[in-house]
Amino acid sequence: MPNAPSSMNAETAVYKSPQGYIKNTFLILIAFATAFFPRILNTVGVPSPINFLHFIVVPIVGVIVITKTRVKNRKQILLTWTLIFALVLLLAVMTSSALLNSAGLINVLLDFMLLAEPFILLIGIICIPFSLEGLNKFKRWILSFVIIHIFLALSQKILLEVGLLRRNGMTMEDNIQGVFYITGGGHVVSAMVAMSFSLYYFFTAKSVSILIRSAFVFAAFLVLLFADAKQVLLVYLIAWGCLILINVKDIKLTLQYIIAAIILGYILFWCVQNLPAFRAFNTWIRPEIYGPEGDATILKTAAFRIIPSYFKSSLNWYLGLGPGHTVGRLGGWMLEDYWNLLGPLGATIHPCSQAVWAVWRGQYLDSSFFSPLFGWVAIWGDSGFLGLAAYLYLASIVWRRICLDDFSKLMMLTVMVNGFIFTLMEEPGYMLSIATLIGLRWQEQRLTNAKFR
Repeated sequence: MPNAPSSMNAETAVYKSPQGYIKNTFLILIAFATAFFPRILNTVGVPSPINFLHFIVVPIVGVIVITKTRVKNRKQILLTWTLIFALVLLLAVMTSSALLNSAGLINVLLDFMLLAEPFILLIGIICIPFSLEGLNKFKRWILSFVIIHIFLALSQKILLEVGLLRRNGMTMEDNIQGVFYITGGGHVVSAMVAMSFSLYYFFTAKSVSILIRSAFVFAAFLVLLFADAKQVLLVYLIAWGCLILINVKDIKLTLQYIIAAIILGYILFWCVQNLPAFRAFNTWIRPEIYGPEGDATILKTAAFRIIPSYFKSSLNWYLGLGPGHTVGRLGGWMLEDYWNLLGPLGATIHPCSQAVWAVWRGQYLDSSFFSPLFGWVAIWGDSGFLGLAAYLYLASIVWRRICLDDFSKLMMLTVMVNGFIFTLMEEPGYMLSIATLIGLRWQEQRLTNAKFR
C-alpha cells in the first residue's frame, strides 16, 4: 500500500482538482459582478431589485465556498474561522441594538450585509487553494470588469460633451460614473475603483511593459479628473502619509516614500495653481471654514450632536439607536428610496436620519467631503461603541493577518480614511473591489512565500 501523501503533496493535489476550483472561483466572480454591475443594469432597464441581489448572492456564495473548499492549509483554515467569529460578533451586537431600539429584522440584515459582505467575499477568496495559473485567470476576469468600467466612464465624458447623454439633474462631472451610473456620489466611487485597480496593476504586473501599466494608471486618472473627484486624491495622500508613519521603522523605505510624497505633492500644487483642469481643487482651499467655529467643522460634526439627543438610556451609548436608524447608507437614503420594497418587509425608520439631513440639505458646502453622514459615525450611531469595537476588531484581523504588504495596507487605509468622509465603507461596489484586491495580494504572497505552506 503506498504511503500517504505529505501535507504539501496533498495541497498540490487540491490545486489540481478542476471541479472544485472552477466552481468556487466562478461563484466568487458572480458574487463580485452582482455588486459591481447592478447600477448600470438598472439604468438600462433592469428592475431596481437588481440592486439588492448581491445581498443574497454574496452570503450564499460565501457559505458554499467555505463549506465546499478543499483547502488543507491550516493557516488558511484558522484565518477563515477567526474572520467568521468576528462577523458573528458584529451580527450579535447589531441584533442587540435592534432589540433595544425596536428596529426591523430587515434593518438588521441589510445593515449587517452593508458592512460585512466585503469580509465575506474576502473569506471566500482566501479559502480557495489557487494555483498560479488559476489565480492569473481569476485576475484577468476581474481586470476585464474594471476595463469595462473605465471605458464606460471615459465614454460618458464624450457622450455628455456632445449632448448624447443626459445629465440626470447633476453636473456633468457627477455623471462620470462608469458602471455605477447613475447614483448620487457615483463619480467618487467610480474614481476610487479605477485608481485602486490601476495602481494594483501597475505595481504587480511586473512582466507587462511599464508603458502599458502607466497607460492604465493614466486612464484611471482621467476618470478621476473628468469626474472632478477631488476627495479621491486627498484620500490617497492621507492614506499614503499614514503608511509612511507606519513604515518609519524602515528608514530607507520611509525616506523613499517621503521623497515621492513631496514630489507628488509639489506637482499637484503646481497643477492646481496653473492648469484650468485642476482649478476646482481650489474650492476646498479656504482656511476660514475649517476652524473650530468654521462652517465645514460645524456641518461635519453635526451628527455627533444630533444622534445623542435621541438617546433614551445609557445603553444607547453602547448599542446606538438601531441598525439603519441614523446616518449610514441604509438610514441615510436606502430605506426612503426603496420604501415600497422594504416597508412591507418590516423596515423601520428613525427621525434621527432626517434631523441630520435637515442640517446638510441646502448647504452651500454640498460636497460629500463635508457631509455629516459618514461611515464611522454611522457605525457608532447605529450600533454604539460596541458595534464600533466589533467592526474595528474585524478590520484589525484583516490588517494584521491579510494585509501583508504596503499595497494591501494602502488599500485598507483608503477605506479607513473614506470612513471619515462619506459612506463609501458601505458602498458595495467599492468595498468588494477593495476586498478583492486585498485577497488577490494575499493569494499572490501565499503562492510565492514558503511560510504560507
